[in-house]
Amino acid sequence: EANMIFIVAGLLIWGLAHTLKRIAPELRNAMGDRGRGVIAALNLLGLGLMVFGYRTAESIYLWTPPQILMIFNNLLMFVAVYLFAAAGAKTRLARSMRHPMLNGMIVWGIAHLLVNGNGEDLVLFGGLIFWAFLERALINRADPWEVPDRAPITRELRVAIVAVAVYVGIIFFHGWIGPDPFWDGWQVDQALKSLLGRS
Repeated sequence: EANMIFIVAGLLIWGLAHTLKRIAPELRNAMGDRGRGVIAALNLLGLGLMVFGYRTAESIYLWTPPQILMIFNNLLMFVAVYLFAAAGAKTRLARSMRHPMLNGMIVWGIAHLLVNGNGEDLVLFGGLIFWAFLERALINRADPWEVPDRAPITRELRVAIVAVAVYVGIIFFHGWIGPDPFWDGWQVDQALKSLLGRS
């Protein structure tokens, strides 16, 4: 499958851009401040190739996930969204673990693998999970970690509210651009759709 190559190429470019300062620190230092633009461009290129390859790949069916896994998918997706939000806000939870954003990426990838049984899903989401584990290992090996002071609990509560709002927004957006995050006939799904006037 030719378009699988785009997914793999995107994963490699994405991984290189994120791990360059770990695997080739001298090269990254030599690039200086201008290297930020190069890294950003590589990230966008890698992301673009992954999206293009995934959207245009001819599906290779490996297995049919049972619908019950959608429940676990949606629960894990909320956990992933919360970890992303907590990482940005440096909440108490985020400060209790070293890699909240990378952990969120791993949870996000697992959530998608639970409900997608195609070859392109395995390559894309499995590849991103592998990258996140690799990135964690490289950071752990390179830098010691000192547990930071705890953040106030009120910050955690604010982030929880934001995470819920973002999660609901993702549900609507996901249903608009691709597969609906819920299955037909589920009452929660119909209630959410009715808010947008969808039948």
